[in-house]
Amino acid sequence: MTLTAHLYYSFRSPYSYLGTKQYRQLTEQYDLDILVKPVYPIAIRTPEFFTKIDPNWIAYLLRDCARVAQYRELPFHWPRPDPVVMDNKTRSISKEQPYIYRLTRLGVLAAELGKGMAFIEHVSDAIWGGEITDWHLPENLAPVVAKADLSLSEMDAEIQAREQDMERQISQHQKELEEAGHWGVPTLVFDGEPFFGQDRIDLAVWRMKQAGLKDL
Repeated sequence: MTLTAHLYYSFRSPYSYLGTKQYRQLTEQYDLDILVKPVYPIAIRTPEFFTKIDPNWIAYLLRDCARVAQYRELPFHWPRPDPVVMDNKTRSISKEQPYIYRLTRLGVLAAELGKGMAFIEHVSDAIWGGEITDWHLPENLAPVVAKADLSLSEMDAEIQAREQDMERQISQHQKELEEAGHWGVPTLVFDGEPFFGQDRIDLAVWRMKQAGLKDL
């Protein structure tokens, strides 16, 4: 019997990017369906977060992400542009956010169309891999989206027409994540149990094997 897990994911989370290929590999190795459920990053959900944390937090985050990427042999570069518009000196979050709302809604639609995992893999590669500057421009993003067998222009039109529905789904994803017992991303939830972080994937597999997870 195919098992199902839910992946709560943010396009601004470097750890989400660093775990994406592992999550995809699980679906290729095991009889497992992972449903992608995009949520907004903490910078959008809690804009004051970055003004209150210890100054060492951001420096450590950057160092750790680069280290994990090197360990996993993944390319890594802070996105250009950042999916969240933020003043790095004051750590204030802009009210104008032209990237993250679009990205998150596109991710929701891709999941609806059964292409969620492929979409987050290819798009996160484009955002975080370092090879593409101005990843958000249509001439750069459209070919990336096409790798998931999707049309960027068609998706953009649909998310604009369904903005309220997209926001409802994103809010529902966040509610589900909190009800599962966590708030951060990436979090894989299996049978109501949250496994937060790309460093808890092996533990999630161990738990799913207890529930009958089988190799393909």
